[in-house]
Amino acid sequence: MSDEDSRDPQGLSRRGALATAAIAGVAVAGATTLSTSGPAPTAAAQGAGASRATTGGARTRMPVINVPHGGGPWPFAELGFSSREESDELRRYLSGISSLVATRPTALLVLSAHWEESVPTIMTAARPPLLFDYSGFPEETYRLTWPAPNSPTVASRAESLLRTAGFRTATNDSRGYDHGTFVPLKVAFPDATMPVVQVSLKAGLDPEEHLAMGRALAPLRDEGVLIVGSGMSYHNMRGFGGRGRAVAEAFDQWLREAVQSEPATRDRLLREWSRAPNAREAHPREEHLIPLMVIAGAAGSDRGSVPYNGTFAGVRLSAHHFG
Repeated sequence: MSDEDSRDPQGLSRRGALATAAIAGVAVAGATTLSTSGPAPTAAAQGAGASRATTGGARTRMPVINVPHGGGPWPFAELGFSSREESDELRRYLSGISSLVATRPTALLVLSAHWEESVPTIMTAARPPLLFDYSGFPEETYRLTWPAPNSPTVASRAESLLRTAGFRTATNDSRGYDHGTFVPLKVAFPDATMPVVQVSLKAGLDPEEHLAMGRALAPLRDEGVLIVGSGMSYHNMRGFGGRGRAVAEAFDQWLREAVQSEPATRDRLLREWSRAPNAREAHPREEHLIPLMVIAGAAGSDRGSVPYNGTFAGVRLSAHHFG
């Protein structure tokens, strides 16, 4: 038996343990700097958000995308928990994101699995630092740089859209880009010149609330903003390294079919995701699935596609695009 296949006391192979350690993210919530405001979202306001998502010129509308961000700083060091072929396939997909649209986006708006707040919170630092919310990796992975600027205009617009849809909001002027944001986007947009605004998930991780957030933010698509969700279609720490392969295959197949369904069915299925095959085995806690809800909400009437469906750290993952 090879060293990497030896078992630890909990029954994980060394490869599986490395994958677990690497893919574990710390959900670091920064302190909000402004008091919250606005009423709770109403059904009417959410419906208005859905209506606004269908307006604007279809030819210039940006797509919306949900990407898997892998484990820790995986593209930037030899970590050993995923094969070279798996890593190269995911890297190729992420590198191709910049060619999705003929016109370069004016900004990116990102929702990462690694930031939750009591209300949707918008990052407002002029040039956010990197938040190295992982541990135990090579020293050079804590010296990575990706100096993407914020966009005060897009940050203000996003907050206004959320408030108009009935959400209470807050801002944060000190938090940095977490690894759910800077790791995939450093691969996709390495020059770091495009403004990036990060928006938190809402504590409680209610699927309908996050679909409504997406509907509220949808008008940004007609204003040159590429909305990006960053999570994982499978995220059970004990399953990485291959132990969760069958569960990941079953859940990912269901998720691919749900994403490509007609929009009303898609949204209903995503609201009821916990009823899917192996749902809670695939996501014991759903923070890595919830960014997809925002993206689906912003998709409006656009049908989904699955441009990436591969394996990473031994389990099936997929990416989802709309528009």
